[in-house]
Amino acid sequence: MGLLDGKKALIFGVANDHSIAWGIAKALHEQGAWVGFSSIEMLLEKRVRPLAESLGSTFVEPCDVQEDADIERVFARWQKEQGTIDILVHALAFARREDLDGRFVDTSRAGFMLALDVSAYSMVALARAAAPLMPNGGSMMTLSYYGAEKVVANYNVMGVAKSALESSVRYLAADLGPQNIRVNAISAGPIRTLAASGIAGFKTMYGKFKDIAPMRQSITIEDVGGTAVYLASDLSRNVTGETVYVDGGFNVLGVPTPDE
Repeated sequence: MGLLDGKKALIFGVANDHSIAWGIAKALHEQGAWVGFSSIEMLLEKRVRPLAESLGSTFVEPCDVQEDADIERVFARWQKEQGTIDILVHALAFARREDLDGRFVDTSRAGFMLALDVSAYSMVALARAAAPLMPNGGSMMTLSYYGAEKVVANYNVMGVAKSALESSVRYLAADLGPQNIRVNAISAGPIRTLAASGIAGFKTMYGKFKDIAPMRQSITIEDVGGTAVYLASDLSRNVTGETVYVDGGFNVLGVPTPDE
């Protein structure tokens, strides 16, 4: 028996087989969940659908999360085909490349609004659409990063967006808790993903991470997947509004002490 036998999960944000969202999808599937997928249309046929089919999934829908009507369409199709939903995974973030380099103070108004809309407000919009399909309660989760709490070079407007996302998680947890819906965030250490490649200096940071983090290991999508299973399962039935770190302990450090 799997921890998630009989559960149905909808995951937004798989880009390819290196995505954190894909690590979560595999982990949920391995524990018995039926998994559906939604992503941006340009990635759907070439990258997302083959991955979905490898897990036996037939639900693969495009979605522009900046359009409420598109979100409503995806959930309407889900309700028609699956009825209810038990697990919602929000793995979406975007900022313009020029806003992930240089100084945060130079962020444009348009760039700020875009990052906050796609990276933070979309979680609110998806939660609002998913909640009515969770009559028996459920688990919602999103992905954050330590740059939401402390300044990380070149993370810039994305750090501010992730701060808004983590705050949104707390407010959503308070709103939806009476419906037995839990809302949490996973804050992972640096992982080599398509999104991370857009951050200036990421390769250098990634290379040094395992020499500094207490566990002295790089973080993998499988590490995050394991935590997602916990948050999706009844093992975390009274855990909500939390940001759970999967970073080898990096976030507890004051002054990093790399090995000589």
